[in-house]
Amino acid sequence: MTDNIISRREFGMAASAAGAGLITSGKDLAAKESSGPPLNYSSGLIESPPTYYEVLEPAGGSTKPPMVLICGGGHTGACYLATVDGRPGWAQAFVRAGYKVVVPDWPGVGRSGYIPLDDLTGDVVVEGLGKIVRSLGQPAIVMTHSMSGAYGWKLLENYGQHVAKLVAIAPGPPGNIQAVSDIASETADTVVVRGSTTMTINLKQPVVSDRNFVEVKLVGKSAQFPREYIAVYASSLTPLPPRLLYQRRNIRSSQLKVTDLSNYRGKRILVMTGTADIDHPRELDGAIVEWLNQNGAKADFLYLGDHGIEGNGHMMMLEKNSDALAARILSWIENS
Repeated sequence: MTDNIISRREFGMAASAAGAGLITSGKDLAAKESSGPPLNYSSGLIESPPTYYEVLEPAGGSTKPPMVLICGGGHTGACYLATVDGRPGWAQAFVRAGYKVVVPDWPGVGRSGYIPLDDLTGDVVVEGLGKIVRSLGQPAIVMTHSMSGAYGWKLLENYGQHVAKLVAIAPGPPGNIQAVSDIASETADTVVVRGSTTMTINLKQPVVSDRNFVEVKLVGKSAQFPREYIAVYASSLTPLPPRLLYQRRNIRSSQLKVTDLSNYRGKRILVMTGTADIDHPRELDGAIVEWLNQNGAKADFLYLGDHGIEGNGHMMMLEKNSDALAARILSWIENS
């Protein structure tokens, strides 16, 4: 475990630079980020399954519940540390609001230790993330994004007593209600599935997000993503473990399902969706909210268009209005 006290400006520069080239230079960021009170920074690793995490918190400590920010597929926790145009990310925004923020990488992904591809399943990811949540000493506010949505639904089932609230950003649905993928072709080791983009999954090797996937799915029709940074953003993405992607596409009904809903009763959940997210139309994410409420949760749907916020795509934490969206999330957390 490392433990240092640094200023927010220094952390923003260091963390952003570590985020696989998400900014052009530390000088640019320093010009954009005003100085503020110092924060504490530390990092750690869960041994089994190996799960890396970083911790940011106000130097004077926090009296609020900790927040755990879980990235989506193809990303690491770096997506919460800096935007593509070099501004401090959501992690710093939540620290400024007084929260201790924990930012993990998935087990077997990013800076987490190695797990053989055949062994790396959604249940393993949930176990690693759950151990982090359980270790915090008090119920945490858990945030998921995209592919990690399914991990959030299982975290709530398996570790619900350690989850105070759940914020799901354009989340993947649970296998209980997700449509089964349309298979275009299949061999013993390879399957080709149709979607917003046609994707080939080879179960013997990680799947790399190509430029077409980035432009069609991750950026898509977003009016808020600074397109001059698409190339550097694409270069920051990490390969996806194939069995995790197989489950995410719900091939042969393999997506994680919730079987015990007792921890959902009365749980406050926010689902937030942008107006320009190609794979998350209002009806799809609205159906998740409906399912949650039918099963005892107290879920709210923040469809940004209903609040006059237009043009956000899939990667909201990286887009030009990310600070305003963080403020919306904080308002829900503190008033729900």
